[in-house]
Amino acid sequence: MIESTADLMTGGAPSLCGIWHDGVPCANPVAAARGLNLCDRHLLEAYAQVTAEVGVNDVLPTPCVACGSRLGVSYPSGWLCAVCEWRLGALPDGTGQRPRVDVVYYVRFRNTVKIGTSANPRARLAQLHFDELLAFERGTRHREHRRHLQFAGHRIEGSEWFRLHDSLDAHIRELQAGIDDPWAQYSLWVSQAIALTE
Repeated sequence: MIESTADLMTGGAPSLCGIWHDGVPCANPVAAARGLNLCDRHLLEAYAQVTAEVGVNDVLPTPCVACGSRLGVSYPSGWLCAVCEWRLGALPDGTGQRPRVDVVYYVRFRNTVKIGTSANPRARLAQLHFDELLAFERGTRHREHRRHLQFAGHRIEGSEWFRLHDSLDAHIRELQAGIDDPWAQYSLWVSQAIALTE
């Protein structure tokens, strides 16, 4: 039994709560600017019911072990990572083994691009001098070798570096499509691989 929304929206006479219990209406007033015909008590009860079902977005108490995100969803039963949906605490620090996720990486230094591969790109890229991480592509040394053959005409002899040219640029743009951050993409791949091992 909801009071007139016109009173609520226009700041008219204070409305009473629209909740009835055992045939008796709630006698508590509703704030005029609220937009819902619920008193403070019933609004909080409704909020508690909704959050128990859909959770509340908040900062995780610790970064997600699976993907490193700090954004989480809090439920009465615990926390889930908002990025990869990994349950906080399902893989405590120091236990479990992260699955191997091989990637082909593309880094730019001036007008050249290195195409390499690694199962630990953070450690590998920390060893390199480059201007920009351009993209990741899932794949092992086999895929890296295919890319080296694909762009062999522009390879700097004796290295994994290639002169930037139209076909390589187009390939990199294709890998970048819809990806704001290559590291977030890599974290998602790791998270998915962990989920498949459980």
